[in-house]
Order: sequence, then C-alpha cells, then structure tokens
Amino acid sequence: MKIVIYDGYTSSPADLNWDDWNGLGDVTVYDRTAPDETVERGRDADAVLTNKVELTSAIMDQLPQLKYIGVLATGYNVVDMEAATRHGIVVTNIPAYSTMSVSQMVFAHLLNIVNNVGGHAMSVRAGEWTVASDFSYTVSQQYELAGKTFGIVGLGNIGMRTARIAMAFGMNVIAYTSKHADAIPEGVVRADSIDDVFRSSDVVTLHCPLTESTADMVCERTLALMKPTGILINTGRGGLVDEDALAAALREHRIMAAALDVLKEEPPCHGSPLIGLDNCYITPHIAWTTIEARKRLMQVALDNVRAFIAGKPRNRVWE
Repeated sequence: MKIVIYDGYTSSPADLNWDDWNGLGDVTVYDRTAPDETVERGRDADAVLTNKVELTSAIMDQLPQLKYIGVLATGYNVVDMEAATRHGIVVTNIPAYSTMSVSQMVFAHLLNIVNNVGGHAMSVRAGEWTVASDFSYTVSQQYELAGKTFGIVGLGNIGMRTARIAMAFGMNVIAYTSKHADAIPEGVVRADSIDDVFRSSDVVTLHCPLTESTADMVCERTLALMKPTGILINTGRGGLVDEDALAAALREHRIMAAALDVLKEEPPCHGSPLIGLDNCYITPHIAWTTIEARKRLMQVALDNVRAFIAGKPRNRVWE
C-alpha cells in the first residue's frame, strides 16, 4: 500500500516516531500539508491519514486510488463523509484516546482559576514574600471547590470522567445528557435542560459534540443565566461558544472567568475578542497532547490501518 500521513507533526513532534509504520508499505509522513498540496501529496495513495487537513468531495474526486482515510483524532468533521461513502472509502477515527488527558486539563484550568498557583509562585520568585509584612499573603482570592456545583453539558467518556473527578473534590455534579438514567454515575443529578445547568452551576464545562443544535450554545442568553461568580470551561470545540457574547460577559464581569483550550479559529490568525482579557485563560488546544494520549492515538491509528489491510476495519465511522 501507498500510505500518506498529511500532518504528522502534531501527533509526533519529536518525542515519538512513525517507525512501526514502515512494514505496512510505502509510507510518507509530512509534518504539515497546505490545502493546495493535499491532492498532489495524496495522488496514487491507497490510504491517507489526517488530523486537521480537510478531505472534501472535490479532493476525493481527484484521488481515484484512495480506499481508506484514517482520522488522527476522535472528531471526523474534516472528512466529507457523504463523499467518502459515495467513493466507497473507509473512514476510521481514534475514539476515547484522550479521555484522561482532557479531563485532567479541565481541572488544571479550574484549579488555576480558583487557586492561581502560578501567580503566587511568580510573586514569590519576584521577591514579594521576602518583603511581606505577614507570614502569608494572597495575590488573588482563593476558593474551595467542595460544595460547589459542577455542571456538565455532554456525558460521554470525557464528561463521565470529569464528573467522577469533580465528585472526588466534593462537588455536587449536575449533567445535561441524552444518556438513559441507568447509565449515569451514582451521585450525578440529571438536568432537565441545558438552561438548568447554566442557571444552577458554579462551574459549567462543555463536553458535547459540535452540531447545528449545539453551535453557539454559550451565547448571550445562556451566559445571562450564569452566576456572577460562574466559571465556564471549554475543552470541546470552539464553535460551541459565541466568542463575542462571552467576551462581553467577561469584560462586564457578568461571570467570573472562562478557561478555553479551543477557539473557533485555530490558530486565531484573525484574532479573537477573548485574547487579552485578564479573566479569560486560553491554552492552544493542548488537552489531548500528553505523551501518553499521543502514544495511544498512534497505536490505535496503526492498529486501524492493519485491520483495514486485513479486511476487517475497526473504529469505522458510519454516517
């Protein structure tokens, strides 16, 4: 087989490698692929793998040899699934590889907001404790998580994991989900509506897919339901949030803070109204990038291709 990996750098920047793939056939790995390079690099390929390189209907029309698309992520919105089905192309993804890492990032952001460990460490480094009048001082208000309400929108693998971590902190957990009541962990209260989550929670975290119905779910209306001390966390998809509405709520201190690992435009080449706000904490889509998660991703991706070659596709995406 001729296999092309379009954007291998994010999965394996330097600490991992693609050596195990060499036995599968003629394998070419590109760090990055621009849109106008996609067809030429994929020409004559039997299989291509992509993380963020889009494979549209027009591109597939120009790749007659293509039989397999492996998405190096869980979400597969970069692939025109209707076109793939029409061309008879098998599409697979990598489910649940980053559950532990993303849920960990949720609480890294949350603890950063409520305890500001980094800010206090920098204050000490700058010599401020040395000259302080008291044995203890704070540069920001400190908050306990125990007893506060942790609201989750979407109770998939990551949502379930964050629920369990929140309960370990002694938080009360409420979730809006389509899951049957029997599938909800003990201790998690099922919300009747998304509005209930925004209205009653001290922390709202988003773990639902981006669809027509969930796009801009965080908007002026839902933000108005939140407490002035409320915290919004998004490690899901940037499109879940109306960034202008969130920026206004943060500037006017209608909510306390937001923590985002995703934006609508990544990287934000045209800017974002959220960048620069002192109560908005943005990380560059790194929740999935722990070395453990990326090892799992690359191993599952390899196993997916091997299974396809053996005529028994696994982790196939069906539309």
